[in-house]
Amino acid sequence: MAAIKKFQVTFDCADPERVARFWCEVLGYVVPPPPKGFDTWDDYTRSLPPEEQGAWFACHDPSGVGPRLYFQRVPEGKVAKNRVHLDVRVGTGLVGEERLATLKAECTRLVALGAVCVRVLLADEENESCIVMQDVEGNEFCLD
Repeated sequence: MAAIKKFQVTFDCADPERVARFWCEVLGYVVPPPPKGFDTWDDYTRSLPPEEQGAWFACHDPSGVGPRLYFQRVPEGKVAKNRVHLDVRVGTGLVGEERLATLKAECTRLVALGAVCVRVLLADEENESCIVMQDVEGNEFCLD
């Protein structure tokens, strides 16, 4: 049996710091301290050549359990549906109206942060309710 490996999730985006800070708010993640020798991330960024400034940003789960999220600037914009997306598990263990109310409350919080609610998928015979959303750059994710 293979050993369990740690992994990070990488997002291609136009504004890495903006997207990273959005996901910090969504997930309760934090921005790591700046590299050694720098008091702030702004100080570090200013030390880089202009073409490298703002090229990436990262955040992590302060408990060390969840994967690191890495955001890298790419020149092209998003043109199609994500092939992979995150499910933000805010309704785990909840069913029916209680689950839907919890999902809608979180949706409202995230819309205030810049997310977009795409559609609400109501429970059926096979699946519980979930909400399809987009982050601040249009990347799809689900509230589940």
